[in-house]
Amino acid sequence: MDFKYFINNVSKLSEIALGGLEVQFDLAPKFRQKYTQEFIDARNARKAAVLALFYPNALGETCFLLTLRANYNGIHASQISFPGGKFDSSDYSLKNTALREAHEEVGIQPDDVHIFKQMTDVFIPPSNFMVTPFLGLLNYTPSLTKNEEVEENIGVLLKDLLNENAFSTTVVTTSYAKNIPVPCFNLSNCVVWGATAMMLNEIKVLLKEI
Repeated sequence: MDFKYFINNVSKLSEIALGGLEVQFDLAPKFRQKYTQEFIDARNARKAAVLALFYPNALGETCFLLTLRANYNGIHASQISFPGGKFDSSDYSLKNTALREAHEEVGIQPDDVHIFKQMTDVFIPPSNFMVTPFLGLLNYTPSLTKNEEVEENIGVLLKDLLNENAFSTTVVTTSYAKNIPVPCFNLSNCVVWGATAMMLNEIKVLLKEI
């Protein structure tokens, strides 16, 4: 998708209703439950936020940023995700959390990002986080860095996400399940599944409206 076309439709995107959990769960593993808000409140889920950042590449095509998490001793090690992390009291808002974490992890300048939409929260049971995704716009191709949490920065062409051939299934083994089939997206030679795929599916359905 041409970046100028994308920019011209940002105001429209900001007004379109979200697909919500129904759309997210089209990309959820079969074992994943639709937890009630009462259940989540009882778990005292920790707040977090991520940034889905859209920007132009050198050819003027719209891209968005994913990261490969570093291989550390944790539940989400070596998984594909958006830049982001847990809410800190100094953030004042979850939007600021997403911007701060993107700056710390990959060097995105917060003041240069235009946040134009907040997406549906995603509850992540293994780590007990309630994650709020934000859609952001950057008018130039960023010079990315990496901190210790990031193994690799992954630029994805938006047209690849919108291509129906990007949808697939794969078999994964995690710290909490073994050899389980899961729906996924194949993007930039990476398999994206779980919470990130759920967020991406809601974004994909939203973008199909323009």
